[in-house]
Amino acid sequence: MYRIVEKQMLTPTICKMKVEAPRLAAAANPGQFLIVRADEKGERIPLTISDYDAAAGTVTIVTQMIGASTKDICSYEVGEAFADVVGPLGVPSDFVEESAEALAQQHFVFIAGGVGTAPVYPQVKWLHERGVKVDVIIGARTKDLLIYTDEIRSACDNLYICTDDGSEGFHGVGTAMLEKLVAEGEKFTKVVAIGPMIMMKFATLTAVKLGIPVVVSLNSIMVDGTGMCGACRVTVGGKTRFACVEGPEFDGALVDFDEAMRRQRMYKAEETEANEKHVCRIGRGK
Repeated sequence: MYRIVEKQMLTPTICKMKVEAPRLAAAANPGQFLIVRADEKGERIPLTISDYDAAAGTVTIVTQMIGASTKDICSYEVGEAFADVVGPLGVPSDFVEESAEALAQQHFVFIAGGVGTAPVYPQVKWLHERGVKVDVIIGARTKDLLIYTDEIRSACDNLYICTDDGSEGFHGVGTAMLEKLVAEGEKFTKVVAIGPMIMMKFATLTAVKLGIPVVVSLNSIMVDGTGMCGACRVTVGGKTRFACVEGPEFDGALVDFDEAMRRQRMYKAEETEANEKHVCRIGRGK
């Protein structure tokens, strides 16, 4: 059993949990994900690893309450345990395999949006601990929806906060901030965008326009996390790839985002039906 040792609601619909999983924590790398099954009858939910501590034997997950299963996960409290937490899964971020000499020449900029801000943190922290220059742009509709700002600020060279309504930081979207920074003379060697699919699409278009290589994380289209269901199929460079076993990170310039967004909507009717029928596990008397 995988006991929850910490829980915090980052927003009314986004929950952060630290879970005991010693073997997973010892093997995890930036960019990988895990699968949570809340109880014996629960759905398998892929979640990107938001932090890991090999010494403490814990992993951190951040879950947004969207459907019935994610609501059940977030209903668990400290001291309770999930039936299964499986991982690490997926391919680690490419930079993990780069030499120290190669990394020293790079200047990363991460563009994070929504719940995608959480999985940016372990990547930024890994790079920063190795002396790699890394900046982060976090975007949200309004300041009340910003998450992980303190953690990321402590693990990067520069943090730029953007809000659509101007309630905090730069008044505008993250791609506009990227263009502003480049116009002011910043020379980024790689863009990494993690967040809603539409945000990653426009981050990619902006990076390509600026002539900067771009990586995106397609964890949002995964379902079973093993490649067997086929829901995570995506066209990358004209070839069919599976996000959960060959990703979740890919060259953004090669991703067919329109196809990926259509695939995201495939199970919309089923998700709506499950939500309408959902009864909270607390209400079931578990």
